[in-house]
Parts: sequence; structure tokens; C-alpha cells
Amino acid sequence: MNHLSQFVTALIAGGTILAIILATDLGRRRVTNMRMVRSVLAVAVIIVIFVHSFPTSGNAPSLQLIGVGVGVICGLVAGALLPAHRGADGLIYTTGGVGYALVWIVLSSARVLFAYGAEHWFTEGLIRFSIDNELSGPDVYANAFVFMSLAMVLTRTAVLVTKRRRIRNSPVDPAGTEQPAAV
Repeated sequence: MNHLSQFVTALIAGGTILAIILATDLGRRRVTNMRMVRSVLAVAVIIVIFVHSFPTSGNAPSLQLIGVGVGVICGLVAGALLPAHRGADGLIYTTGGVGYALVWIVLSSARVLFAYGAEHWFTEGLIRFSIDNELSGPDVYANAFVFMSLAMVLTRTAVLVTKRRRIRNSPVDPAGTEQPAAV
């Protein structure tokens, strides 16, 4: 897929991750291992398809690590917007609402918009920035965004695992009412 532009690559990768996350998390959903693994597998496939190299010269590793850090922070925000509780049936559920969806939509859109802008609006400025900061080409930016997505999904998954563990270890309400997770 080397023939695809950065914009098309960002659109496909971002759209795929966004669709899987929203389909998996919006509304009241049971927390299962498959639910958590599905989104992580999707990002792993995106990495295999779209990460063609791992630039290590200059400041490339730093930019890619910044992508990971931003992804972790955004994953924590998204996880905080995905409350978990024990249902009356004793199973654990999350409820993904508008705020949760907006976090994913805004970040996915921002990545696609950046890729479009890099090709059409601020190409020269980005080239100058890359030279000045010793960043070696478009793969550095693409990788930073893919790693950001991976970190966001992995962090959101870690938050879900933590919430599920806390709820499982908390006493069951004998009345059978839903109990929210401690955050």
C-alpha cells in the first residue's frame, strides 16, 4: 500500500479504528475479553499494513514517543468517559455515551485533517519544520499517529481491565441493583 497518500492512509487507518471502537463501546455493552481484544487486534493489523519503516535518526524516535504519550493521555480520558457497572444479572457492563464518542471522533478527525493539511495546506512549512527538527520524512509523522492510536486503544483497554477487576472484587449488592465502578 505504498502507493496511497498519507491522507488516504490516515483516512483508512483512522476510520477503521474509529468504526471498531464506536461499534464496540457505544451504548450499554458487556465487558468481555473478546470485546477488548478485538480493538487491539484491529490496531495491530493497521500497524502491519501501514507502518513501513521505523525511522530512528535525528529526533524521529522522540516524535514517535510523543505520539505514544499523547495516545496514553487520550486513552485515559476516553476510559474515564466509559463508566462501568455490575448489572442486575451480575455481569459487568460499560455505557459509552456522546462524550466518549466525541473524544474518538475529534482525535480521529484531527489525525486525518493533519494528513490532509500536510499534503495540501502546509507542505512547505512541514518540510521546513522537519528539517529544522531533524525529522526524517513522512513516515515519522504517520508512525507517530499510528502509535498514538495504538497507545490510546491499549490504554482504554487497560482502563477497562482495571474497572472490571475492581467491580469483580467488590461485594455484590444483595438487592441486585447496578453498582458503578470506583474510578
